[in-house]
Amino acid sequence: MYNHMVVDQIQRDVVSRIFGALADPTRRDIVARVLLDEASVSALAERYDMSFAAVQKHVAVLEHAGLVSKRQHGRARLVRGDLEAIRAAKGLLEEYEQIWRGRIGRIEDLLAEPEGET
Repeated sequence: MYNHMVVDQIQRDVVSRIFGALADPTRRDIVARVLLDEASVSALAERYDMSFAAVQKHVAVLEHAGLVSKRQHGRARLVRGDLEAIRAAKGLLEEYEQIWRGRIGRIEDLLAEPEGET
């Protein structure tokens, strides 16, 4: 049981970093762009009304969350999206959806019961 709790905590920490990183609209846009095609930090910075350093910080947050990775290509650092991290976030959202659907189903069952039955 202890090991299961440690694994769950690690997974919660990873998911917290993912959703924390995705809370910012610029970071969501960066992820969307680099999932389609890798791009240098310089090329990304040209697309936003902020400094290169600010974009670099956004990329660092995304990298820490595991949503993107960087690789050296000549003098450029290319950023690419990590589809597995997106799938992990999607999986958690699907779990929440199932909980919600189960709750809706219970409410529908309660409403369908004739009065006086509980």
